[in-house]
Amino acid sequence: MEPIRPIFWNIHERYPWAEIGQYVLGLLAAALFVAGVVHHFRKWRLGRPEAVGEAWGTRLRAFVSLAMLQARLASDRYAIGMHLAIFYGMAILFLGTALATVDLDVTHLFFGFQFLRGDFYLGYELILDLFAVILAVGLGLAFVRRYLLRPERLKNLVFPTFPLDSVYFLAILFLITVTGLVVEGLRLAVSQPHWAAWSPAGSLIAAPLRGLPEGTLRGLHLVLWCLHALLAFAFIALIPRSKAFHMVSSATSIFLRNLKPAGALPAGDPAGVAGIRDFTWRQLLQFDACTWCGRCQDQCPAHASGSLLSPKNLVLKLGDQLLQASGRNGRSGSETAPAPSGAPTLHDSAVAPAELWACTTCRACEDVCPVFIEQPRAIVDLRRYLVNQGTVDKTLQDALGHLNRYGNSFGKSDRMRAKWTQSLGWKPKDARKEPVEYLWFVGDYASYDPRLEETTRRTAGIFQAAGLDFGLVYEGERNAGNDARRIGEEGLFEVLREKNLQVLEKAQFQKLVTTDPHTYNTLKHEYGHNGDGPPVLHYSEVLDHLLAEGRLPLKKRLSGRVTYHDPCYLGRYNDVYDPPRRVLAHLGLNLVEMPRHRERSFCCGAGGGRIWMEDAPSSKERPAESRVREAAALPGVDTLVVACPKDTAMFRDAVKTTGIEGRLAVRDLADLVWEAMQE
Repeated sequence: MEPIRPIFWNIHERYPWAEIGQYVLGLLAAALFVAGVVHHFRKWRLGRPEAVGEAWGTRLRAFVSLAMLQARLASDRYAIGMHLAIFYGMAILFLGTALATVDLDVTHLFFGFQFLRGDFYLGYELILDLFAVILAVGLGLAFVRRYLLRPERLKNLVFPTFPLDSVYFLAILFLITVTGLVVEGLRLAVSQPHWAAWSPAGSLIAAPLRGLPEGTLRGLHLVLWCLHALLAFAFIALIPRSKAFHMVSSATSIFLRNLKPAGALPAGDPAGVAGIRDFTWRQLLQFDACTWCGRCQDQCPAHASGSLLSPKNLVLKLGDQLLQASGRNGRSGSETAPAPSGAPTLHDSAVAPAELWACTTCRACEDVCPVFIEQPRAIVDLRRYLVNQGTVDKTLQDALGHLNRYGNSFGKSDRMRAKWTQSLGWKPKDARKEPVEYLWFVGDYASYDPRLEETTRRTAGIFQAAGLDFGLVYEGERNAGNDARRIGEEGLFEVLREKNLQVLEKAQFQKLVTTDPHTYNTLKHEYGHNGDGPPVLHYSEVLDHLLAEGRLPLKKRLSGRVTYHDPCYLGRYNDVYDPPRRVLAHLGLNLVEMPRHRERSFCCGAGGGRIWMEDAPSSKERPAESRVREAAALPGVDTLVVACPKDTAMFRDAVKTTGIEGRLAVRDLADLVWEAMQE
């Protein structure tokens, strides 16, 4: 007898009311699901407009890797195994259910034949059985991880507006899977088809049941069949009202993610975000898409140092505010009218200033988020409101005042910016007066900080020795504005950018080079070139190029074991990882990587204006102190190599405060190149 999928076995002829009830409940569940999705869509529409752009082909190709293969979980084997088991288990079982529905309600009902028969049906049974077991195993792993192992990052804030937490999601899916397998086993125990081996899990369940009376087996089948259907329909209906909705919102967030360069912060309202409606619709979608995985919290240097900030909890609180706003709004949720005057702001009810000011904007959270939530962008938007309201500590206020008045954070005259050139013995070209190939945009710290002047002079000496045609704009240079913008001072950033652009337009050059990754990032992505401006290079890229061409007159090879710190704005923001490493290798040094390196590099704590702020009292170490201890713990390593002026300042201070001055030296990449050029 040819294998063929039975039509409502035990139900169709004995219990027609159950068959009819399935269709009624199925339609009701589908209607509730659609209504819930519409409600979420209306929540997202509460936000301000934001253009998505096109590139649909690019989005679709990347979506396959990011959503279908869970690419951002690859570094965590437990997590990716668990998620892939659940994802593909659910996907295959859903596809199997869809095929069964077509086989019954389309081809059988209207055309009088079934395609789930013969070898195709046997393969169908085998695949569904195997993936049901895979799903059950994945759910078990998830339960163990979340409720028995309980890593810190999975401990969530509990909100009254999120009544159906992960335990519901895992439990109902597990019950649906198990009842489905047991229903299959009961059917096989009674019918005992010759092809039962093609349903290995069902056959295993059927084996001990065959001794029971047929009437008992059929009765149990009815009860569990009804329970399985009720659970499945309840799950579908409640998806929009439970954590399970991240299957929809997360996929949507991944597909509609920001495709612009990571370093290009979208312009926002200088007044900042006061209420949830002040975010854009895409940001609201991101808050709704959060999977509560806590990967962002694990990577956050501010959280690791004991500050109030947890990127995960911040997003959860904003998601809760969104849910409350949509609940108050009722059916008018699609309107984007502002909140009533005098209504409490997010800063009154959800987020504290200390949380927002703790952020270093290092993007470690955003870089690991599996659903592409832009946490730093949201924090900057919220900071803009604090700046607009004057809720800024004194040291930061002083730095902003200096930037506004002097064009640098040190509060020094612009005529002092190029003072470091006076002891060179020669004068770099003025790119405003004569053409050069490279315009060196030096930056504040490399220009004014006395701890860095020697390194700056050595960098100039390296450029000259290599025959590099470079020049400066001297007192015409202003702070590039990267940190001012990420503090939330959008207006000040625009002023600084405009003044710098005016000077750059008068200068004659082909390429821009800078030693400061923060400056590098904003010149490259936020100065309005739109791809048509001059190439912007970090000095490590220039050194790498000069060494590859043999243009640097090295007199000796260096020796020893060193480690290298990847600056956030050079690495995570701009994917520049290899040039500094190639330079170290060319010098003859043995690079020993820290446990956290490349895209997982741990922030020094200076970014986002933190270098200008007082450290809040904390029970844990500052990020820079944790980082130098990590470097000092490497066997045989006595030098931490940096490629950012702010890193030099932060790490040298940290070496002193941690008491490891005799064990670890902090040296700039240019200092090592200069050393190799000496006799």
